[in-house]
Amino acid sequence: MRFNSLAFRLFATAAAWTLLVLPIAGFIIYQLYRDDVQASFDGQLLKLVNAITVDSMGSAAQEAHPLPPSNLYEPLFEVTHSGWYWQITPLQPASGRKLVSPSLATWTLPSPAAKSVVPDLSGARWLNAKGPKGEPLRLVEVIDSLGHEPGKPRYSIVVAGPQDWLDHLVSNFRYRLTTALALAGLGLVAVTLFQVRFGLLPLRQIEGGLAAIRSGAASTLDGDLPAEIEPLQSELNALIRSNQAIVDRARTQVGNLAHALKTPLAVIANEARTDKTGLGDKVIEQAEIMKDSVTRYLDRARMAARAGVIGRVTPVGPVVEPLVRVLQKIHQDKGVVITVDCPAEARFSGEKQDLEEMLGNLLDNACKWSRREVVLKVEAPATTSRAKNRRLLITVADDGPGLNEEERKRIGKRGLRLDETKPGSGLGLSIVLELANSYGGSCELARAPQGGLQVRLNLPAA
Repeated sequence: MRFNSLAFRLFATAAAWTLLVLPIAGFIIYQLYRDDVQASFDGQLLKLVNAITVDSMGSAAQEAHPLPPSNLYEPLFEVTHSGWYWQITPLQPASGRKLVSPSLATWTLPSPAAKSVVPDLSGARWLNAKGPKGEPLRLVEVIDSLGHEPGKPRYSIVVAGPQDWLDHLVSNFRYRLTTALALAGLGLVAVTLFQVRFGLLPLRQIEGGLAAIRSGAASTLDGDLPAEIEPLQSELNALIRSNQAIVDRARTQVGNLAHALKTPLAVIANEARTDKTGLGDKVIEQAEIMKDSVTRYLDRARMAARAGVIGRVTPVGPVVEPLVRVLQKIHQDKGVVITVDCPAEARFSGEKQDLEEMLGNLLDNACKWSRREVVLKVEAPATTSRAKNRRLLITVADDGPGLNEEERKRIGKRGLRLDETKPGSGLGLSIVLELANSYGGSCELARAPQGGLQVRLNLPAA
């Protein structure tokens, strides 16, 4: 998945949102749970202190001192240093005695009232403190008088519970919540990845269909696509049909124009040959110039029309083999040997006639100038490379005299021949250059390893 792909953008957006929302949701859930557990724990402490107050202060209505409460409310009040304690202390030491739970032993709990803690709406005061063993405690205190009657001696009733029990409970919940949210996050990320892959699968289908059209395996974009992409399929097929129709009309018009112009020019030239004056020679000369211009520009129009066609694919091997056989037979008096290195998978993205014309001109020229050896090498692109980057490299080299750098710069101009002793019109290499350029390729001249001329074609591959 590439960083600049649509799939990565969708996946990254969904993953970032998941990783942002889940921690926030987890924090909120944790805080709400902690508050609920704290409220429940405080409610239990408040219930215990109220029960002890009623049991001790209310039952002592006829007594001068509070009565020891029953420890049935919490059995751990009987276990020394258990973390659960109660304490009843007179606010005026001379007016009564101090009572403590067996679990507290000789330890004294601090009084929230003595620490100026403000009571809540129920009159209870809350405080976090340390216990006999240094353990954290949660304390609640109420102030009451004997028999709940005004004017009677007042006492501080304190009940304490272990805060670490609460912290342990909350800690376990936090661990379980973190684990659950982490697994949920991983699951959501995995589902998001699958969703993106599955949702964008039709685009892969379109890519494969267009590659098939480009390679010539199909003529239209077929397949059952989702409703959202189906209009795109219809428009692409309409565009392909329109492109083909335009090319067909252009070819027809080019052919008609060629016949319409060449016949009158031939008639003019033939008539002029009967005139032995200077006028006849001039007419013949200009007619030949016009004929050459018509041929050149019609060739260019034909090249442009063919190069723009989608889906034209030509295997290179079947084009090379007959050309090599014919040229070796033509130049058998010189004993020319043409060595071919062409992989079977090499395919040209274009018309067969154009590839034949380019290779035919290059091989024929190499055979004419070679001493005995001509080498044709075709390099096909890797099958894993993307279609728009696939290039076909064709090299034709000979062991002839070659060209110097200045001659290589001049060669290729239409009709230019460096040696008039060799047969030809001087149009071959210029046609190759024009055809290569029409396909978005290039043609480079260099010195061959054998000493002669090396021509390197760079063409689109299918």
